[in-house]
Amino acid sequence: MKNLSGCSSEERSSTDNFVIIASMKLLLTSSGISNSSIADALAGLVGRPFSELNIVFIPTAASLEKDDKSWLVKDLHNAKELGFKNFYITDLAIAPREVWLPQLEAADVIMVGGGHTEFLYESMEKSGFIKELPLLLKSRVYVGISAGSIVCAEQMAMTGAGLLYYEEYNGISERPGLGFIPFEIRPHYKSDYFPKVNDEYLSKMAKEMACPFYAIDDNSAVQVIDGKVEVISEGEWKKFN
Repeated sequence: MKNLSGCSSEERSSTDNFVIIASMKLLLTSSGISNSSIADALAGLVGRPFSELNIVFIPTAASLEKDDKSWLVKDLHNAKELGFKNFYITDLAIAPREVWLPQLEAADVIMVGGGHTEFLYESMEKSGFIKELPLLLKSRVYVGISAGSIVCAEQMAMTGAGLLYYEEYNGISERPGLGFIPFEIRPHYKSDYFPKVNDEYLSKMAKEMACPFYAIDDNSAVQVIDGKVEVISEGEWKKFN
């Protein structure tokens, strides 16, 4: 049973170790492979040269974004610069299962891009991606970018709270997430593009949250290996609650 905080109702350990799918490896970023530390973390997760590996990039969350998408191009470029053997791009909102599933099965890294979080989750659900993902992640690395990181939580309680972006505050939500991690990710910490994602507003949000959440800037990431959490950063980050 879950409460409004997005946590399961049972008590959590005081550490950030928890039980998830065996050998699951997650790299949850704010802005993709934005620096050498995050690139090195990904290299450590895959354990082989990028030139021998395949990646699939899922840009679905960007589909509903009305503004300039140069950030998406940058995220794609940064991933491409790593030198993967094959680089696939598939949109879960429009590609049929017979297109996206073989690409995912051929990939060693599944990178899920940023944008509209709710649309991303809905597309994951409607396409059947959610059902396939746990099995895929037994032998692949998941890299989230912004919305792609947010959806990994048990419940996306902070998503839709206008306080964090531009609208008026409308409270935490009860939107479900993928359930891979018992904490939330709040990307773009102290970003000029998201002026409300700062300590003042996040501290106000934290008062309504029982679960912890990590605020990470565009040069930071949260790495999860078999339930063990480590922050990779060349910038700023903060854990709340």
